[in-house]
Amino acid sequence: MPECSDQLGNIVSIPRNPQRIISLVPSITEFLYALGLGDRVVAITKFCIYPDEWYLTKPRIGGTKTPDIDKIKALKPDLIIGNKEENRQEDIAALGEFAPVWMSDVNSIQDMYSMLTSLGEILGLEEESLGWITRWKTYFDENKTKGQGKKALYFIWKDPEMVVGKDTYIDAYMKAIGYVNCVERARYPMLSDLDEVNPDVVLLSTEPFPFKETDFGYFQERFPKARIELVSGEEFSWYGVRNVI
Repeated sequence: MPECSDQLGNIVSIPRNPQRIISLVPSITEFLYALGLGDRVVAITKFCIYPDEWYLTKPRIGGTKTPDIDKIKALKPDLIIGNKEENRQEDIAALGEFAPVWMSDVNSIQDMYSMLTSLGEILGLEEESLGWITRWKTYFDENKTKGQGKKALYFIWKDPEMVVGKDTYIDAYMKAIGYVNCVERARYPMLSDLDEVNPDVVLLSTEPFPFKETDFGYFQERFPKARIELVSGEEFSWYGVRNVI
């Protein structure tokens, strides 16, 4: 079987044009649908809510962090697609005992482009994947001033209060659409661990914590000079095709 490298640097042997694919990553599931894979995708997770057609009809093999290993094995996949952040290392190791597992690791816009390119090559759909990259580049060109250069503080959790820092796809996305992230620390620090921040705008994400407009009052008191906005977690964190379909 041909060998290729995944985004963690692992060498993976994958059959040409795999026909029994399982996706453990919601945003990648949506990309596979956009590529027109149809019956080649044999199962998804319970969090793969897009598209509706697949969510309602495809077998589900548990959550991103609670996959049913035995059920996956019974499906005899010839390719499993995972993600470093969304899936647990021990589950990936168990799955790798009986099927090739290609791991994604997307922390920048370029990482997303590399992921789309690599999967296009693995699936025999190079031209189609490049088409989606072109759509993304157009999207970012059209939205590069959306944030108007404002200093932004992006919350992903309420208790404890966690925000988005550097070395994340969300940070890269914020920058690409014109925001300046107030947080200089990496990954997802707690607000209490940061030095004083003075955002122009506080962005409350709809996922993973489901912030609502009822949270505005609390954050307005915390940051009286900032504008409080509710933003789509899917827009800011779903790499693949979410914003360009």
